[in-house]
Amino acid sequence: MITKLYAKSPVFIQNLLITIYGYYWKNRRYGGCFNQKLIEFKTHEQFTKDQWIEYQTKQLRKLLVHAFTTVPYYKNSYEKLGFSLQDFKQFNLSDLHKLPYLEKDDLRKYGTTTLLSSTRKRGKFYSSSGSTGTPVKIYFSKEFHQTWSALYEARVRNWANLNYKQPRAMIGGRRVVPSSIMKPPYYRYNFAESQAYFSAYHISNTTASDYIEGLKKSKVLYLVGYAMSIYLLAQSVKNQHLKAPKLKAILTSSEKLTQNMRQVIEHVFQCRVFDAYSGVEACGLISENSEKELLFSPDSGVMEVLNTNGNPVNFGEMGEVIATGLLNYDQPLIRYRIGDTVRISKNQQTRSGHKMLKIEEIEGRAEDIIEGSGGQKMVRFHSIFIDIKSIIMAQVIQNSYTQLAIKLVVDNSYEKAKSEKIMLERIKSQLGEIAIEFLYVNNIAKTANGKYKAVISTI
Repeated sequence: MITKLYAKSPVFIQNLLITIYGYYWKNRRYGGCFNQKLIEFKTHEQFTKDQWIEYQTKQLRKLLVHAFTTVPYYKNSYEKLGFSLQDFKQFNLSDLHKLPYLEKDDLRKYGTTTLLSSTRKRGKFYSSSGSTGTPVKIYFSKEFHQTWSALYEARVRNWANLNYKQPRAMIGGRRVVPSSIMKPPYYRYNFAESQAYFSAYHISNTTASDYIEGLKKSKVLYLVGYAMSIYLLAQSVKNQHLKAPKLKAILTSSEKLTQNMRQVIEHVFQCRVFDAYSGVEACGLISENSEKELLFSPDSGVMEVLNTNGNPVNFGEMGEVIATGLLNYDQPLIRYRIGDTVRISKNQQTRSGHKMLKIEEIEGRAEDIIEGSGGQKMVRFHSIFIDIKSIIMAQVIQNSYTQLAIKLVVDNSYEKAKSEKIMLERIKSQLGEIAIEFLYVNNIAKTANGKYKAVISTI
């Protein structure tokens, strides 16, 4: 109802609706325990290596006892393996390998039922990007949301010498410009948070001038958003020889930030880029500090980086991330196989003095770009598949500007006509008129590193 009203409303009404939501969103993230948690996270930054080990051990034991006693999925799983409550009261970090992985399919299947704590606080679900399959749903209570927001404030904004009260711009997944028609402005304004929200779906050489005008008009100090979307905007600004306003910093996330992307963005906006990695699962945070060091926050979770045999990699090596979140007690994610890879720095000495694990590179998931006939570019396709639960895996392939192929792996409950209609409407609302071919397969081929690309373009 509200979505339809928003889509049909003039821009000033859309700004009003976004501002009303902004007030709710601001209170949800920055009210309650936010300030107290922010103080705690800032205090933790002074921990020694031994203090971090002691802290993580204590928090892990507390989480495992909670999961074993209040989360049916873990109680059943761990009891079958012979674990008792006493085992978890004495658990050590070195014992983690004894516990089974939590696979994405398990989270998709049980995330809204037996993976929830019986003592969970009131909250709501948020969907992941779903770049390696159907989106997972993560449960956020208000308290957990405020805690995670405090961590982001401490280790992302503050490390870039920023704070949430400053005017900012955002390029993200929300479709603030609901139509695919190329008609400016391509941003809306949230007065509650002094936030200009730009569409990630309309960036092109022909629209870049409106984005720059919006940044100047909104008087933002920094820009936050998808790494690829910000890079595409910077590249379009550069191509059109436009003058972008000088910002204090750019905060990127969600996609792999290459050195070339960083250089283009920093040149166009005349400021530093600070990269970060977490995901809606919120079970681990890697962020970049003022010394250009990518550090893992040990109070966000326990991060194992493992080789193909399931053993810890050496410093300097790339490995798969297995994450155990220490902050979400309502839907604990223990040894969660998140699907990303990182390279641990060979030299663990930090110029900042922080005794946190230093990361050389966040591999993440590299995806191609899909481009519409009108010049619209898209990388993230998670909104296309949200709430179509019968889709197990999906892959978008583009061979021409006028046609897309979508490979789908589905289960027996899949409703073909209904689901295809939903996906067609969603894609065309973002890319305009484009032919869609649905291909139903038993499996989607993986790349050499054991993953599969969710988005492929040959043009």
